Amino acid sequence: MTDQFTLAESAAQFVLQRTPLRPRIGLVLGSGLGSFADSLSEASKIPFHEIPSFSRSTAIGHAGQMVIGKAGGVPVAVMQGRVHLYEGYSAEQVAFPMRVFGRMGIRAVVLTNAAGGINLTYKQGALVVISDHINLQGANPLVGPNDDRFGVRFPDMTHAYDRSYRAMARDEAHKLGMTLHEGVYAALLGPSYETPAEIRYLRTIGADLVGMSTAFEVIAARHMGLKVLAISCITNMAAGILDQPLSHEEVMETGERVKSGFEALLRAVLPRMEGDLT
Repeated sequence: MTDQFTLAESAAQFVLQRTPLRPRIGLVLGSGLGSFADSLSEASKIPFHEIPSFSRSTAIGHAGQMVIGKAGGVPVAVMQGRVHLYEGYSAEQVAFPMRVFGRMGIRAVVLTNAAGGINLTYKQGALVVISDHINLQGANPLVGPNDDRFGVRFPDMTHAYDRSYRAMARDEAHKLGMTLHEGVYAALLGPSYETPAEIRYLRTIGADLVGMSTAFEVIAARHMGLKVLAISCITNMAAGILDQPLSHEEVMETGERVKSGFEALLRAVLPRMEGDLT
């Protein structure tokens, strides 16, 4: 059986052969947030199914392709969509794109997602920079034999979400006249939305927002020493907060509504992140 390092190296070389760019920042665009990749210049688009060992995204609102291009002069590798545990993939498969990013020479990642708001100060459409997470998905992408070529057996997660990047994001949001919240993300399995009782439990244990992604990617990224910035779009208030049912259509509609501000924030932060890596 081929090891993950070899598979990731093969996938990385495949992607790099399709573009002259050598990005050091990777992005993952979540539900309803994928349009940022459509605005890149010098873009090369590669469907996930063409990349060796990549899994296909089946979630609505996930285009399922990698786009290599420039955002305001900054070379980036952008995943339009991701795969999730609830689609039937393993934790290792969910985290595999981070392995590929690492082998491509990427040193920092921006992870985005659509999330449900638990913190009552949030409103639908709010942007939240993630300060920490609670992994309640019942798995971990590092389970099994450790490959020291990726990282150490027991990686530290004390500062999983880079403090300097979070400060950059807050600073740029302020310049843009945007409100940027900060909070703790709870990652659950899905695909059913949480019950009101589960949301009360999550609030009690310190979660500000909830979703079905991101945690595995962060764990794998930090395992390899990649720096992480993660931003959530609050596409709906979580179950029981408002007396109305939840729907994925609402997620997509809110993502569309906030995309201009969201994309402006990304464009402002990326040059500062790139400068940090020099």
